[in-house]
Parts: sequence; structure tokens; C-alpha cells
Amino acid sequence: MFDGVESWGVGFRGSSTGRPLRGRFGEGSLPTVAAMSTSTSPRTGTLLGVWAHPDDEAFLSAALMAGARRAGERVVVATATRGEQGTSDPVSWPPERLAALREREQSRSLAALGVTDHRWLGHRDGDLPRVRRAVAVDQVAGLIDEVRPDTIVTFGPDGMTGHADHRTVSSWVTEAWRETGRASRLWYATLTPSFHQTWGPLNEEIGLWFEGAHPPVTPEESLAAQVVCDEVLAELKDRSLRAHASQIDGLVAMVGEERFRSWWAVEAFVAAGRNGSPA
Repeated sequence: MFDGVESWGVGFRGSSTGRPLRGRFGEGSLPTVAAMSTSTSPRTGTLLGVWAHPDDEAFLSAALMAGARRAGERVVVATATRGEQGTSDPVSWPPERLAALREREQSRSLAALGVTDHRWLGHRDGDLPRVRRAVAVDQVAGLIDEVRPDTIVTFGPDGMTGHADHRTVSSWVTEAWRETGRASRLWYATLTPSFHQTWGPLNEEIGLWFEGAHPPVTPEESLAAQVVCDEVLAELKDRSLRAHASQIDGLVAMVGEERFRSWWAVEAFVAAGRNGSPA
């Protein structure tokens, strides 16, 4: 999900020492959240996730997917690119080499959740706004027609971090959903006021938001669904995320394992059409 913000794995260009974050927190003083003891796994039916880069789905919907698989539902994930630009050291990690690594990581990440149906849409990382829109929308519409999902999840129009690839995928999925008759629920990944309150300083410290981004915020009473990880879901989500070692290892080293595990332990979704989102 952090492609283009910085890659915290291969060629990470952040803390050159690899030590935990310092700054206005001070070392070791990042926010701590008590372990979640309950989970709410919404009924999704057949679930289709459409995302921009490998690991997007793990950050924003791993627990949702794990809960769906635990309930016996079919889960399909489509990824627009192979994330081949997700490094700040392209000399050591040219696109072809990094793409091959991220393919393997994606497979391991989804397997940790019990998800075996994955599709690559075959576009170039960082170039999604320049893809012919009609072609991309047709791709997604064809996937919707084939899978016949009950629920579709993707980025909101904000792109979560503001990444142009994320915002573009959101627009493709929304248009394809309209063109196929809006037969499925369309949920956008979002964040709650409590997430921003708890993790806002950390998000700013690591530079999570792109310049000019408007991070999503949805009051809990307006959510279509929320997943609060219990111990089982938290473990599955951690395995799924940690499978993306090229992107995650440096980040975990910076923030610490316990905080990393708590950081994205709540997944929130808003229905298209709520809070001003397109429908």
C-alpha cells in the first residue's frame, strides 16, 4: 500500500540506521493499543477485492478476507500491477527482478489467508492514470461478470494514501460496478476518527500521506462493515503482511513488531454513496 510513499524493504530510503523511529515521539514512545479481544466478521458472500499493488489488500482487507474464507466464502483478489517500482534502489532491484519477487510474496500472503484465486491485470506500476480507461474498466467489468461477487472491496476515491494508482483503481472499479448493474455491494476501504486519533502522529512521522492527500475518515455509525481483529485474525493478518517482506521488513524494524501488529488491526469499509463517495 505504501508504494510510492517509500518502500521500507528493499532499498529503503528512510532511517539509514534501521533503528526505531525517532522524532516527536522519542524512541520507543509510539502509541500503544491494547490487544483486541473481539472480532466482527461481516457476511460478505463471494468477495472480490481489486487493488493497485501487491500488499494493498493485506493492509486494508486481510482480516475481512480471512473471515470470509473461515465462513466458507469464495474470495478473489485482482491486482493491477506487480509493484515493480516499489523500491528506492532500482539499480539493485530493477523492475523485472522486483516484480518476480513481489509475485512470490503475493502468493504467500494470500495463501496465509486461505485465498487461492488471484488475478494480475497486467499494468505497469506507477502508470495507471495513463492506462486507457475504457480498457481497464472493461477488464474489471469482465471480472465482475465472471466472479459475480456479492461484495466488492477497493480503495475509496481518495486512494487511502492519495496515491494516483490507488485513486485510478477506485475509479475503474466504481465505473465497472455501475456498468454491470450495481448488483454487488461496493465497499471502499476507509479509516475512522479513532484510527486518526491513535495513529495520526505515526502516520505523519513516516510520511504515509501523499502531498495534497485527503485521508479518508468515516464515523463508525456510517460504516458498512468493520473488522476488529481477535487473536486469530490478528495472527493471520500479520502473516499475510509479513509475507510482503520486500516492503514490510524495514517498516516493522522502525515501528516495532507490537505496534505494527496493532496499527492496522481494525479494517473499516464504507458503502459507495455514503459520506459523499460516488455511487
